[in-house]
Amino acid sequence: MDNIIPEKAYFRIGEVSKILDVEPYVIRYWEREFKTVKPVRTRTAQRLYRKKDVEELLTIRHLLYQQRFTISGAKKQLTIMHGHEESATAADDQDKLIFIKKELQQIRKIMS
Repeated sequence: MDNIIPEKAYFRIGEVSKILDVEPYVIRYWEREFKTVKPVRTRTAQRLYRKKDVEELLTIRHLLYQQRFTISGAKKQLTIMHGHEESATAADDQDKLIFIKKELQQIRKIMS
C-alpha cells in the first residue's frame, strides 16, 4: 500500500482509478459492495471521492489483491478493523476521563 494520495479535497473517479491502479468499473462495484465508501455526487451526477474514501478503497484493494480475501471476507475484516479503531478510541477516552477525575479530586482537596 505504497500508493501516495495527493493533497486534494476531492478526486474524480479517473484519478482514483490511477491511484488504485484498477479500472473505474471496479471502483463503482466496490462502492456498491462496501458501504463505507460514499462519494459525493455533483449536480451532473459525477462521483467525487474524499481522501478518506480513497484511503478506504486502498485498504479494500489491499485486502482483496494482496491478502486474497473474498468480498465477504474483506467486509468482515473491515468491520473488525473499524471496530478495533473504535475500541482503541474508547479506551483512550476512558483513560482521559480517569485522569481528569484524579485531577478534579486533587483540586477538591486543595479547595477544602
